[in-house]
Formats: sequence, structure tokens, C-alpha cells
Amino acid sequence: MTTDQKNIILATVPILKEHGVLLTTHFYGRMFKHNPELKNMFNMANQQTGKQQTALAMAVLAYAENISNPSVLMPVVDRIGHKHTSIDIRPEHYSIVGQHLIASIAEVLGEAATADILDAWTVAYNQLAKLMSGYEAHLYQNQTDKPNGWTGWRLFKLERKEIESAEICSFYLYPADGGKVPLHKPGQYISIKLFLPDLGMAQIRQYSISSAPDENYYRISVKRETGATVDINGMISNQLHNDVNEGALVELTAPAGSFTLPDDLNAPVMFISGGVGLTPFMSMVHHLNQQQTKHAITWLHGCRNQSVHAFKDDLAQLVNSNNNIAQHIFYNTPTPHDIEEGIYEGFLDINQISNLPHQPGTRYFICGPSVFIQKQFNDLKQLGIDTRDIFFEEFGPQVLNLN
Repeated sequence: MTTDQKNIILATVPILKEHGVLLTTHFYGRMFKHNPELKNMFNMANQQTGKQQTALAMAVLAYAENISNPSVLMPVVDRIGHKHTSIDIRPEHYSIVGQHLIASIAEVLGEAATADILDAWTVAYNQLAKLMSGYEAHLYQNQTDKPNGWTGWRLFKLERKEIESAEICSFYLYPADGGKVPLHKPGQYISIKLFLPDLGMAQIRQYSISSAPDENYYRISVKRETGATVDINGMISNQLHNDVNEGALVELTAPAGSFTLPDDLNAPVMFISGGVGLTPFMSMVHHLNQQQTKHAITWLHGCRNQSVHAFKDDLAQLVNSNNNIAQHIFYNTPTPHDIEEGIYEGFLDINQISNLPHQPGTRYFICGPSVFIQKQFNDLKQLGIDTRDIFFEEFGPQVLNLN
């Protein structure tokens, strides 16, 4: 890009701040109108809630603000790249997106979209597409370099369903070809693709792997969604519960995601989970237990009550058999017996736990709904925890911006 083109991009930053979501909303509507087949690839639930439009607007704004040094966005590129490989995004998709993005800029800005602005954004987008597709090629290569690795969609057979709570069921998925799978990094997710008859289209949903790394299978643990208004994500989860039975075949992509335990982890760990947000930590804690870590593992978990507390007995057994592992549980509506057993009442609050250890160098992992993550992150900051030691995973497009 020329210096003049970079300056033009920077000059559009105020417009993106004010009208970014309007632009991305127009963009998605235009793209799905002209390329309806992409509805099978994009998460239409996040389209309905506006989360995807907001996430894209924030990403475009960040790119524009850092147009002179896009390398500072590598953590974002990494997160998006993992998501893209998990839904099998390929370089050809970038040309389709670019066509509709530039057309949307012209249509939304109208006469303000000068030839220079459109030219600058065309160059900027092509630069971004090259950066993203190049990074994703690296991720795809890493997948195929692993023992038993693959890219794209692979057929798996559901060998076992196991009830974990009143709401959560685990699905044990084995390769239909009888082969093995690559060992995932604890904390990673897999994508599953299901056809939803009510919508007449396929949809993709990511689920954290809840088992320790194993070359034979992957386990996901899925929450059934209830209530009068179940979105498309809930429809996928409920179809797994209701219609995908043992022996069924489903398509998966290889494990992805960077919300993982560091390979060289040599420090205490604290897991803080809300509801179904405990699933990636099940993989992490069993992995650490198998590795016989000598560091303290502390798990804080909050949910409504005992009936929806998945893996309760599994975790109790881990705690009882390993002196390095401790847990603290919060129920919104505990019974008197729960309280006698030491369960806290109410929303998970770190400050209610007396003598909670915060050893130097502890890594903190948070997973749950966005409001849950926000509270736990802020509470840790107020306790003086270095934010560089706090990691979080927000299910769906990331819209939290914590620092």
C-alpha cells in the first residue's frame, strides 16, 4: 500500500466507529442475497443476534486503525484463523467476501465513496486477505503434519451418549473410517455440521472437547437449550440431544482454537467456569492430572443447582485422589445439604472465598457467558492479578474487549 492509501484508510476510522455495524450488516445481507450457499457456512444464529456483525465491525475498525502495522493484530488473526479453519474457509472464499465488502462500502457511503477510497480499501482488503489466508494455510499445514491429522470435513460415528446432568449430555465420536485422530491441545474445540430440516440448510457449531487428549476419539458435552425462544445454535444442540443417536454419522473438522494450556506450563492454574463453560476445563484438568503436575490446581465453578452441575462426581473423585486439586462451588439455589457440604450460595464471587490462594505466576482461565467473564476478569484485576496471566474464552464471536 502507498502512504496516501494508508492515510485514506486512517481517515475512514471515524466513519467506521460511527457506522461500522451498519456497514457490516449491509455487507452480510448483500453477500447472502448473491451467494445464498454461504448461509450453510456462516452461523445464522449470530447473524440474527447481531453478534457477527458487531464482531466483524470491530475487526475492520481494528485493521483500519493499525493499517500501518497490521502485525500488532496477530493475536486477533490467530483467533480468527482458528475459527476459519474450523469451518473450512479456503482462499477462494476471500474473493467472494472482498467483492461484497467493497460493493457494500460503495453502497453505504454513496457519493462519499470516492474512487480513491474504494481503491484504497480494495488494496487494504487484498492485503488482509493475503495475511489471513497465508496464516490459515500455516494452520492447515500444522493439522496435516500431526500424526493422524486431516483438514476439511471428516465423517465420525457416535459410539456413545452419556448423560452428565439434567441439561448436558456427552457425545463420544470415533472416526467412521476406523482410523485414529490427532491429539488435541486441552481447551481446543471441534466443529460439527448438521442439516436443520426446519431451516432447510446446514449449520456449523463449535463445541469444546471435554476429554483428555486421546488418539481414538473426541468427546463433546452439549447443553440442551430450553425456553420459548431457542436460537439456531440451540437448535443444533437440541438436534444432537433429540435426533443424533448412537450409531449416527456426523461430519467434524480437526481440533482448533488457541484457548489452551501452554505446552511448557510450569505454574499453578486456576479455572473459573460458569455453567457449560466448564467443558474445556474438563480436558485441561484431566490432562494435568495425567501429567502429574506438582503445581496447585484450583477450580471455581458456578451454576444454578446440583441437577445441572455436570461432571460433579467426576471432579469430586479427582479432588479426593489428588491433593494438588481443590474446588469451590457456587449454586444459585443450593439446598441446606449443599450448604452443609460447603457449597456457596449465589453468583460465583471470588471475594467470598476466604484464603483463596493466588500464588505468583498462577495462570487464570475463565470460560462462560460474556457477563460472567466480565465480572471474573474485573474481580481478578481488583485483586492485583496481572491481566497478562488471565485468559478467557467467550463462546461465539468475541465481542469482549478486556484489558
